[in-house]
Amino acid sequence: VGGVVMELADCALPLLAGVLPTANPEDAFRDVSAAFLVGAMPRKEGMERKDLLSANVRIFKEQGQALDKVARKDVKILVVGNPANTNALICSKYAPSIPKENFSAMTRLDQNRAQ
Repeated sequence: VGGVVMELADCALPLLAGVLPTANPEDAFRDVSAAFLVGAMPRKEGMERKDLLSANVRIFKEQGQALDKVARKDVKILVVGNPANTNALICSKYAPSIPKENFSAMTRLDQNRAQ
């Protein structure tokens, strides 16, 4: 975690106000205006799709509930973790006070696979 924090700080991004490494989603999402949800359970060899979805529901339910509770209501959320579109839907379901149009899924991988 420390390495990621240092890499972000080294980028000197003008809009990056700070980095808070934490395992507590309420601390992570408190008053944020943008959230990038990159963590998802990767599909492992022999894993059935239902097992993958079950694991990701736990992750994105918790994040959705925390966003709903502590994030700004105009927060923009980008879900990167695959299956991104499904995970975005799960997250939005558990964040009912945040407008659905504020959720986006980065599904370029799915598009590339379909082509």
